[in-house]
Amino acid sequence: MFKSEYLNRVYSQLEKRNPQQPEFLQAVKEVLESLEPVIDANPVYEENAIIERMTEPERMITFKVTWIDDNGKVNVNRGFRVQFNSAIGPYKGGLRFHPSVTASVMKFLGFEQTFKNSLTGLPMGGGKGGSDFDPRGRSDREIMRFCQSFMTELSKHIGADTDIPAGDIGVGGREIGYLFGQYKRLRNEFTGVLTGKGLQFGGSLIRPEATGFGAVYFVEELLKTYGESIKGKTFAVSGFGNVAWGTVEKVNQLGGKVVTISGPDGYVYDKDGVNTKEKIDFMLEMRASGRDKVKDYADKFGVEYHEGKRPWEQKVDIVMPCAIQNEVDIEDAKNIVANGTKFYVEVANMPTTAEAIEYLKAHNVVIAPSKAVNAGGVAVSGLEMAQNSMRYSWSAEEVDAKLREIMAGIYKRTYEAAEKYGMKGDLIAGANIAGFEKVSEAMLSQGIAY
Repeated sequence: MFKSEYLNRVYSQLEKRNPQQPEFLQAVKEVLESLEPVIDANPVYEENAIIERMTEPERMITFKVTWIDDNGKVNVNRGFRVQFNSAIGPYKGGLRFHPSVTASVMKFLGFEQTFKNSLTGLPMGGGKGGSDFDPRGRSDREIMRFCQSFMTELSKHIGADTDIPAGDIGVGGREIGYLFGQYKRLRNEFTGVLTGKGLQFGGSLIRPEATGFGAVYFVEELLKTYGESIKGKTFAVSGFGNVAWGTVEKVNQLGGKVVTISGPDGYVYDKDGVNTKEKIDFMLEMRASGRDKVKDYADKFGVEYHEGKRPWEQKVDIVMPCAIQNEVDIEDAKNIVANGTKFYVEVANMPTTAEAIEYLKAHNVVIAPSKAVNAGGVAVSGLEMAQNSMRYSWSAEEVDAKLREIMAGIYKRTYEAAEKYGMKGDLIAGANIAGFEKVSEAMLSQGIAY
């Protein structure tokens, strides 16, 4: 599997210790493949068991969440918080409420978050959490009761200098508000323990759009390398939530055109572009109302609707999956290549199967990996933490400018790390290496602390 005997041994141990955790193992394997030249050049990593230590969470908390629905029925869900690595700062990572949440998904996300946070240049470690609770179709009161029960346990393990959760799939401003209110009630303190808060109580401007905005800023830097720009380019985007919304907004601002959005039911193709205030506001309305059918968009604006399909069959310049892990498989990759798409930009966390990644690489598609591309969300969360510490807030323009600077830095570090180890242009390897080097050096400096 690996040329390195050390990495083969470590990965074999991981498989034995983590059976039935495919998402976690997939994420680790993809990173280790990139790190082979780094490990070969630096025997100190093997001597200090850095890979073994980096692939084992420092702490993993699993707990029961009991709550009562509007019919008086008692429901039980499972909650998680994975505190993966704190070498460069307190744990930082989102909370996801979705039926797909498992221990494997939480560990994969926490592992990826460690590298992503490292790439931002901000002092944040890696963590992730969530529950298999499904907020779709639930009333505000039900969601509030669930969030209060979830935070009652989670509050024992987090804090402004320990672990600072944020939102993710299924956890937006409403959920963060309920979670923060319960934390404040239990701990009797007003601190920056959560990010993604409302502007009235310590939130940051640009935070809801940040992941999408940051992804487009990364694309902007990527295209400069090839002497191109966003202006005039067509984009295929999946999803219609905050990430897709932010992506669409910023692509429009920079002169590109997004022609697809998607949901669980299929996708829409809007040849004129998702580029008017009415269309973009309707994306927000769909998310806020809990609708999961993009057919509503097609019906409202009279555009093509493709039931049960994914948007990667459309011919565009740039593909940006913004929905969920492993949403792009080998057949999708074949469509992307056949359409002559040159740039493939992962915005969701690990949205591409390993087989699809290999196919895209083999056909010279430029791949921008999620841990670098979608770091804008956590970057602005880091800026929110800074504002909370100062009891101060920056303007939207100031936050947006800082985000653009951070994303340019991420691209530069990613590109240069790949070039340093003889893999020029391989942004997957570059992101893994740049993120790894910072965390590993911090771990070595701190001794065998964990």
